Amino acid sequence: MAIPTGAQRCFWNGLLLSASILALWILQSSQAALHIQKFPEKPLKNQDLLLSVQGVPDTFQDFNWYQGEEMDGGTMLFSYFPGLQRPQRDGSALRQRDIVGFPNGSMLLRRAQPNDSGIYQVVVAINPSWSMKAKTKVQVVEKHQEPPNANFPVNIGIVAAIIIGSLTAGALLVGSFAYLLVTRGWKGQNHRMTPTDKPELNLERNTGDSNIYEVTPSPVLLVSPLSDTGLMNSAMVSLHPSPKQPPPLPPPLQPEPEDHHYQDLLNPDPAPYCQLVPAP
Repeated sequence: MAIPTGAQRCFWNGLLLSASILALWILQSSQAALHIQKFPEKPLKNQDLLLSVQGVPDTFQDFNWYQGEEMDGGTMLFSYFPGLQRPQRDGSALRQRDIVGFPNGSMLLRRAQPNDSGIYQVVVAINPSWSMKAKTKVQVVEKHQEPPNANFPVNIGIVAAIIIGSLTAGALLVGSFAYLLVTRGWKGQNHRMTPTDKPELNLERNTGDSNIYEVTPSPVLLVSPLSDTGLMNSAMVSLHPSPKQPPPLPPPLQPEPEDHHYQDLLNPDPAPYCQLVPAP
């Protein structure tokens, strides 16, 4: 029994549609399994950047790296053919940049610059009819930027420390200056004393009398009692000797009578006995 021609055409069309859907699904699943991880995630200027490819099969023919949205000869960075003596072939978009490829599909960009920012894509060829793709976006910054509010408390603390330190230093300087002025004034007063200044009296040998006595010569001649006339005259003679007159000669001794001692016994002087007072 012969199969109608229309039925054969429908069978082949259905088979071709199934194969197309299966190929599209395989392509999407391969793209979903392949991804790129950046180290570091936010590179700085002059820092090395590693684009590590994850999900690469164990066997593949080659892989190509591109920079940009389009994948053509003008955007190709390099091609890598594992197993060859020189596996890496540089592309036209390399432009004197130092880029190194690895057998696992990854690439290393040394000393990244801000103009290296953009889209990077990798295509891994498993066989002539099957390839895997992945892409990522790279942003190289000039320097590490922090939000302005992050340093706000630190700046306030630094300013406060500077102000307090300045005030403390100023107070110390003023105190030192005042101390120098006071000490110099004291020293000046001590050096201003003249030799004519009367020294203070030394009262260390005080015997208990709080009065201070000063001996001065009397302008007139003091009169002494009659009993002390001879002593006073002799003292005045000794204090005021006359250089022109010789000292008077002592009177000649008078001979005592022989009965002088006998007369004293007979007529004793009552004055010494009157001075005796009996003890109570």
